Amino acid sequence: MKNILVATDFSPEAHHAFGVAVQLAQHTGGQLTLLHVLEDADEAGGAFSTVGGPVSGHSIDQIFTIKLMEATKRRMHALQAEAAQLAPGVPVQDVVEVARVGEGILTAIQRYGNDLVVVGARGHGATEHFFVSSTTERLIRLAPCPVLTVKHPEPAFKVQQIVFPSDFLADAAGAIEGLRRVLAVFPDATLHLLHVAAGADDHLAQQQMQDFARQHQLAHVVVAEVAANRTSAGIEEYAQRVAADVVVIPTHVRSGLSHFLNTSIAETVATHAFPPVLTYHFAS
Repeated sequence: MKNILVATDFSPEAHHAFGVAVQLAQHTGGQLTLLHVLEDADEAGGAFSTVGGPVSGHSIDQIFTIKLMEATKRRMHALQAEAAQLAPGVPVQDVVEVARVGEGILTAIQRYGNDLVVVGARGHGATEHFFVSSTTERLIRLAPCPVLTVKHPEPAFKVQQIVFPSDFLADAAGAIEGLRRVLAVFPDATLHLLHVAAGADDHLAQQQMQDFARQHQLAHVVVAEVAANRTSAGIEEYAQRVAADVVVIPTHVRSGLSHFLNTSIAETVATHAFPPVLTYHFAS
């Protein structure tokens, strides 16, 4: 998690994500790419392209685009200056692109080889701003790297409590590689292995979770099981109870392979749970 992309629409939630991204880059000795996507009516249906200079012609639309680009660049430079104050020495490049929002972010990840994307999101069904739930959900499903969703201010993002929900079935082993990457960044954090029992026949012996931890040589582990009508609600409630700093949820690229760790649950938790939520895909 050293090559971090943070996408911004200059909303408060995007600024929360920016703050977390800067702190992560400082913690890992990494670098930051600050991305804003202009969803231009003429360009939204076309390819992802950088607007790097003056536009030829003199139409009102072109003049508006140039003025908008200039204003956006000023706001991006202000964020760069803020990053320099928060974390001196962290390299930050700013990129302004014209594309559809979701496609622009996905293509930027590929272009810059990012190993983490950080986005702000408004939870609980809010649809204002740039990162409406559909954009966040699309990133969770399609991004080739982990996605960290941030909804609230995190002035001191020190990860001490990590919640890892799972059904701990056979396919859970495919999540270990991604979990190890997170634990390598925060080696002293307590890892909460969580199972949510959705019914009377869905309980999991704590011994199974302890065996999972032992098999994969996981340290600083707490095992827990909670009962809830909805898996996502159980995750959210437990995360609040233990004051989790981050919830880590592996997902399948497509849902349906597991009743627990499917993409829809990850999307719900990412846009509703209070702490930041990191999602990544199972190893294929």
